[in-house]
Amino acid sequence: MSIEIRNVSKKFGEFNALRNVSLDINSGELIALLGPSGCGKTTLLRIIAGLETADAGSILFSGEDTTDVHVRERQVGFVFQHYALFRHMTVFENVAFGLRVKPRGQRPGEDQIKRKVHELLGLVQLDWLADRFPSQLSGGQRQRIALARALAVEPKVLLLDEPFGALDAKVRKELRRWLRRLHDELHVTSIFVTHDQEEALEVADRVVLMNAGRVEQVGSPQEVWDHPASPFVYGFLGDVNMFHGRAHQGEVVLEGLRIESREHADAQNAKAFAYVRPHDLDVQRYAPGAAGIVVQLSRAIVVGPIARLELIPAEDNKPTDNANKDSIIEAQIPAQQFRDLGFKEGETLVVTPRRARVFVENAA
Repeated sequence: MSIEIRNVSKKFGEFNALRNVSLDINSGELIALLGPSGCGKTTLLRIIAGLETADAGSILFSGEDTTDVHVRERQVGFVFQHYALFRHMTVFENVAFGLRVKPRGQRPGEDQIKRKVHELLGLVQLDWLADRFPSQLSGGQRQRIALARALAVEPKVLLLDEPFGALDAKVRKELRRWLRRLHDELHVTSIFVTHDQEEALEVADRVVLMNAGRVEQVGSPQEVWDHPASPFVYGFLGDVNMFHGRAHQGEVVLEGLRIESREHADAQNAKAFAYVRPHDLDVQRYAPGAAGIVVQLSRAIVVGPIARLELIPAEDNKPTDNANKDSIIEAQIPAQQFRDLGFKEGETLVVTPRRARVFVENAA
């Protein structure tokens, strides 16, 4: 089932949760709504489900306006962060619940329910837990049972609100892979809300980045990572360094450095920001006259194959308690390279960006 979201707005008192949001979701697609807390992603999910009403705009399922269709009629499955399983029911009864409360004319017989529930428990690889109660399950198992229960009514759309948010990192990673495999098998149009960038980039077909009630960018995980559309997207997707400078006729001048920026050829001495990811910084020992940004190595964290370097620009070399956190430059180099170069904390180094993305203030 395809979903069209058209000019949806929603306010809670004076707070604008959604501001004129439009989005097209293809049938069978797995979409991630990604953004910080309060950006509107859960509100949008609840409006799609019919659990909230939009102040303006419309939601269409396969071309049909569902704006005024009751949640029970939308054929939507919903999975919450905290499982929402019935504690007094066994796993089997939890999954069977949606089938048993269907109107009499649509309700399957007991044999059909039994067969369907065991089929779903097999799908989520937990058929051996049918007689257990939720309190006897791990968090990851409970979430898979919640998903089986949502799938029991054969929804046309599956909505997941921070489905793995309450789980520890290792279980989250396992369930992310499992959800992706399950989706590839079922092809149910699915939308999941997350504030975890890694989760969205690993699982989704397309990522919808939201900020302050608006959609900032929509694209495949690779597109949004490689070509962020705004400073917000660049800063939200992973670690990034921001350098201040001036853009003039296709060139950006930063502290001790000039970067070519052809897309800003029309800029005339405009305020500019250059964004550089830590792994895109080249780090060398300082030599007089070296081109680049002169820094002091404040701290080196070597874990596994990567060395993470915290660097303070030369003009910010003050006592540590006064060093502004925002002035710290983060670089990542292979751990072996760090050992070979023999960098020491307190040493003066020079960094140059191999790749930078420049945004010019007030540029059209």
